[in-house]
Amino acid sequence: MSEEIKKNNYSADSIQALEGMEHVRMRPSMYIGDVGVRGLHHLVYEVVDNSIDEAMGGHCDTIGVAINEDGSITVEDNGRGIPVDLHKKEGVSALEVVMTKIGAGGKFDKDSYKVSGGLHGVGVSVVNALSVHMKSTVFRDGKIYEQEYERGKSLYPVKQIGETDKRGTRQTFYPDNTIFTQTTEFSYDTLSARMRELSFLNKGITITFTDKREVDEKGEFKSEVFHSDEGLKEYIRYLDGNREPIISHVISMDHEKGEIPVEVALIYNTSYTENIFSYVNNINTHEGGTHLQGFRSGLTRTLKKYADASGMLDKLKFEIAGDDFREGLTAIISVKVAEPQFEGQTKTKLGNREVVSPVSQAVGEMLENYLEENPNDARIIIQKVILAAQARHAAKKAREMVQRKTVMGGGGLPGKLSDCSEQDPARCEVYLVEGDSAGGTAKQGRDRNFQAILPLRGKILNVEKAMHHKVFENEEIRNIFTALGVTVGTAEDSKALNLEKLRYHKVIIMCDADVDGSHISTLILTFFFRFMKELIEEGHVYIAAPPLYLVKKGNKKEYAWNDVQRDQANDRMGGSAAIQRYKGLGEMNAEQLWETTMDPNFRTLRQVTIDSLAEADRVFSMLMGDEVPPRREFIEKNAVYANIDA
Repeated sequence: MSEEIKKNNYSADSIQALEGMEHVRMRPSMYIGDVGVRGLHHLVYEVVDNSIDEAMGGHCDTIGVAINEDGSITVEDNGRGIPVDLHKKEGVSALEVVMTKIGAGGKFDKDSYKVSGGLHGVGVSVVNALSVHMKSTVFRDGKIYEQEYERGKSLYPVKQIGETDKRGTRQTFYPDNTIFTQTTEFSYDTLSARMRELSFLNKGITITFTDKREVDEKGEFKSEVFHSDEGLKEYIRYLDGNREPIISHVISMDHEKGEIPVEVALIYNTSYTENIFSYVNNINTHEGGTHLQGFRSGLTRTLKKYADASGMLDKLKFEIAGDDFREGLTAIISVKVAEPQFEGQTKTKLGNREVVSPVSQAVGEMLENYLEENPNDARIIIQKVILAAQARHAAKKAREMVQRKTVMGGGGLPGKLSDCSEQDPARCEVYLVEGDSAGGTAKQGRDRNFQAILPLRGKILNVEKAMHHKVFENEEIRNIFTALGVTVGTAEDSKALNLEKLRYHKVIIMCDADVDGSHISTLILTFFFRFMKELIEEGHVYIAAPPLYLVKKGNKKEYAWNDVQRDQANDRMGGSAAIQRYKGLGEMNAEQLWETTMDPNFRTLRQVTIDSLAEADRVFSMLMGDEVPPRREFIEKNAVYANIDA
């Protein structure tokens, strides 16, 4: 049988059932990571990955994803449709095998899929097992087939329910609330960001995303259509839309190197940060890996060779480092690997050694051609590299000063820090408080055993627009580093954070519930994202939620965190209650601050997480950058949510 015939002969024989799924419901975190918000959304990604696999194989170009009115999810594509004929080994329809056997699917048959996406690769059967109800509809060979399931078990054999001239697969599932006890509510923004990302990574396909829970004044559902003709070039322009480029074009390439499809796009901007996003088979490998290693090698080698030949480095008194070539760089690397090997703590670090050389060569050739054809841009890039090297030396001195002042370096704690008595970091927390007044109240109201207080004077430096040595010279930022006990820069990685020295496992931002307080919170979060990203990724950063109102009548009192709660509290007291609007933390006394915002038994802490590094980078650059119009548009769009969250 020829390769072409084998490729298109997608039938029951292509489906291989690897093992049973008895443990899925008992140990769901083994299959989807966790059963919180992230795991819930991972269910959608597993189903969409099947459609993307069809697209990568050239069999599908349209995917529809919808959050239905009842909170369920529907994913439909125009691919070949899951085979429905009899599976010889299992004795039932291939569709039933795919839906009820873990690890069953065409992606395990290399004749059906050369490359497949999905981080865990567990397939749609795990989604089925973790859903209270699921329905599969297949449009194939002119007929419509259907099967329904409850908690992974089929309710009836696959049956034909009609005829059709369309093809593809439609999956609808309802997450099981006995598994996902935290929430079964899907986030529009989270899913929208992933669908946008997938459209950039798979140019030419169209993904329609609809939220049927929300209807506008015209009676239409909230919906977005994602389509990209240029792939990563468009992705770069989207991510860097709020930054000022210093070169005239996005540098890009897309071709196969050593049987590994490699796609790269990059641009240089006026910022002082490095933003590189890497993907393998559509998976965001935020821990990097061999493809990132190949990219950095190719970039550094080619730019260094050009810079040496240009003579621009002749007067420089010190060596250029790899980091210098990446300051102000936004880049995306996407590779397709037939059998990816993942490493790292979250299994998002590529370990395939054979990927390094093809990526390095591809990036080197791409850059060499661009520099040769665009000498003005080449000169601008090298000038940026030289400035980065000079700033790095200045930042190194400033960083050393910070390190000398940390507790571990033999210095003292910041004078404003009121430390706790507990020595175990896992039981300690520190509040970063806006202003001395609120800091004083917090010091009086806290539990001194495990709660530390660090007041911050005014608004800290906007690190999005500051050179690195200016960041390390800033007193408030130095105080944060010193209080936390961490430093930036290790022998292995000059930008890594030594988290093993962290003195508090909860770092809580506590600011006023007003516009200024929100701005200060955003400044602190921007600093953490750019210089202490590991702190967020490891789940150490939280935002406190002080109340907006005190509703009081006689001996009764209730706190309210938004207008709805305020009105409900007033109604419970029979109306005409006295309502106090807190303009800031300083207006509360120590007892009120403790019982509403600091007491672990009653407080609300919002943990800061990063669903998408690329989207987080874009939002921070937009909120804290120079461009006003996109920031205003974002604030206007999200104002109602920001008000409620406050």
